[in-house]
Amino acid sequence: MIPKDCKRLAEVDFPIAVVSKPSARGKYIREDHPSYIPSMNSQDDHFDSPISWYAIYTRHQHEKTVSRILTSKGFETFLPLYSTAHNWKDRTKLVSLPLFPCYVLLKGGLERRLDILTTPGIHALVSTAGQPAPIPHADIEAIRRAVESGASVEPQPLLKCGEWVRIKCGPLAGIQGILVRKKNLFRLVLSVEILGKAASVEIDAFLIERLNCAPSRIDHPNYRSQTTQAYLA
Repeated sequence: MIPKDCKRLAEVDFPIAVVSKPSARGKYIREDHPSYIPSMNSQDDHFDSPISWYAIYTRHQHEKTVSRILTSKGFETFLPLYSTAHNWKDRTKLVSLPLFPCYVLLKGGLERRLDILTTPGIHALVSTAGQPAPIPHADIEAIRRAVESGASVEPQPLLKCGEWVRIKCGPLAGIQGILVRKKNLFRLVLSVEILGKAASVEIDAFLIERLNCAPSRIDHPNYRSQTTQAYLA
């Protein structure tokens, strides 16, 4: 049993009312303070794996509307467009159309799946075995760079054969795809196999180099690569 005088002394040296208060010191430490330790659960943790891209299947001619609504909800979308001339009776007009009709690409956000699927114009998420199918980041990056380069890009039927090449230099350096000819011009076919879609971009023959085999497309554990036999067209 603690003597009364000792107990009183303890209360003077270490006031119980103060000691018993939950310490909020860590809560108010600034990030630039020497004693600040970042949380291991921080969303800004640089060790997190890249966020996957997914495809949304939309109603016909609703791609732009879906992309706009999802963006307003805070989602990150990618809707690649290409320009083409449409002829009317009295005029010709240059219009922008989706490169992959009826599809909008979505980066992450599956934790808000209900918000996605209840968006007007959306049919479903493209899935395999009942799970949303991730799209390889290399596919997304190749399409994005081609669209943003200002080169001539247009839809292309997905090919399963052709010669695999890599662009050596220029704004599209490093992009790989299948080389095809169209009206005496070379075009590089960029495929998104999970959608069964492809696009082609016009290139100069001297900018490309031949690959010995189809490149590995794996950058996600759930993605199954498909090999393609190559031959000269």
